[in-house]
Amino acid sequence: MILARLSAVALLPLLLLAACGDGAAGAGEERQGPHTGFPAADRPVATIVSARWSTEEARDRLNEAAQVMDLAGIKPGMTVADIGAGEGYYTIRLGQRVGAKGRVVAEDIVPEIIEELGTRVVRERLNNVSVRLGLPADPRLPEASFHRVLMVHMYHEIESPYEFLWRLRPSLTPDGQVIVVDANRRTQDHGTPPDLLKCEFAAVGYQLVSMRPMPSAGGYIAIFEAHGSRPEPGTIKACRSGATAAPARVDPSKGSE
Repeated sequence: MILARLSAVALLPLLLLAACGDGAAGAGEERQGPHTGFPAADRPVATIVSARWSTEEARDRLNEAAQVMDLAGIKPGMTVADIGAGEGYYTIRLGQRVGAKGRVVAEDIVPEIIEELGTRVVRERLNNVSVRLGLPADPRLPEASFHRVLMVHMYHEIESPYEFLWRLRPSLTPDGQVIVVDANRRTQDHGTPPDLLKCEFAAVGYQLVSMRPMPSAGGYIAIFEAHGSRPEPGTIKACRSGATAAPARVDPSKGSE
């Protein structure tokens, strides 16, 4: 059933890239419109500065990806989304972990980054990986499809977190979980304070499963599950950070961290 749903996403990266290209104009129009009905984030939003958080070699020396995947319970045969995939550090390793019977969808909001990542996926012959162009407030994932959704060093770059998390919820399977890895510092300094993270997720009906320090990944790892019914957008209350909110700036030549 999951694989059937993912056929709509396209399992061949090049075909999916073509589909993303066709929708570029519509995506641009949506970005210009207001996110009506959802509260604005009461915090600064970090600028997207790079398609990478660190070098892959340095991250592998710390065994970062393996530790995160182990703590997230990612196993062969699962279907996983890599949000803000950037150059694909996690995408490639997730594809290897879930194996031929699993699926990985790599999402980013920068068309050039998605194109480059699609080329890498083809070059490394990961037939179980596809790529998708998302929107700043909507990852555009198929419903009831994902056992795990990873957001690594990118949550602080989401300009409209309540809308984003609200639109993300339907993509989870009944036992699906959202995994966030971030630094414990202010959002404008490319991190998310743990209490703020928990508050924003709770506002959209997610429940914290676990949170623990993650030195190898430069901060902490938090795991959430959807709990209860999805709230109506107008009932969502923004968390107060005490900081001045500011919109994100996206450099077209850059991807997520």
